[in-house]
Amino acid sequence: MLSFPNAKINLGLNITEKRADGYHNLETVFYPINIKDSVEITDAEETFCKIHGIDIPGDANDNLCFKAYQLIKKDFDIPAQRIDLLKNIPVGAGLGGGSADCAFLIKLLNEKFSLGLSVGKMEDYARQLGADCAFFIENKPVYAFNKGDEFEKCEVDLSAWFKVLVKPPVHVSTADAYAHVKPQKPLQSLKEIIHLHPTTWKYKVINDFEISVFAKYPQIRQIKTSLYDAGATFALMSGSGSSVFALFSHPVKLPELEKNNLVFYGI
Repeated sequence: MLSFPNAKINLGLNITEKRADGYHNLETVFYPINIKDSVEITDAEETFCKIHGIDIPGDANDNLCFKAYQLIKKDFDIPAQRIDLLKNIPVGAGLGGGSADCAFLIKLLNEKFSLGLSVGKMEDYARQLGADCAFFIENKPVYAFNKGDEFEKCEVDLSAWFKVLVKPPVHVSTADAYAHVKPQKPLQSLKEIIHLHPTTWKYKVINDFEISVFAKYPQIRQIKTSLYDAGATFALMSGSGSSVFALFSHPVKLPELEKNNLVFYGI
């Protein structure tokens, strides 16, 4: 069985406080976009994960997909599977590719073996693998809070906008990004701002990671500046970086940005 996990962007990201357990509370809006991996499962004599496409450092069997299989296997007597993962979603880009892959694998296993798992139960499994993994079970825009793993429905529709994403040849460590961010309560909750028209977002919707990440990687700041110079209505770094997305009122081509970066159009 084959599935196509998609990436996400963060429409704003406020780090509100450091938690006693070492994590951070935050608020963000997860929004699915049309950049996709593929994950396929086939019966095998033993379970293993084979990764194709973009290289991922480390052992393939440390991959979140393999861990997702092990998590389900603890509770259900399912046979061994070969997991083939074709990576196309950039890594270290704030796009949630790994989280999407493991969430979609949970859905594949549920379908293939008729496990009867509810959406809520699949989300519970996904939460054990990472803070944003559960989002990809329903894969619809949500306002996310606490660790980023609690959701409220969010009626945001960007289908009328031409969306562009730029990924520089920079890998931003999520742990490093969190280490340099200063948690603070926002003056106005993203939950309220996000329902304003996107033409008002430029000075209202922010990403708290941008300050420290831009200081360390000025080329990411320059990408955001270039997107605005090209006529973007709104541009923001996604997650802890390094990708930057933009909303345009019409289709564009950005050849200057293509010279040193990956550029995805019409996402």
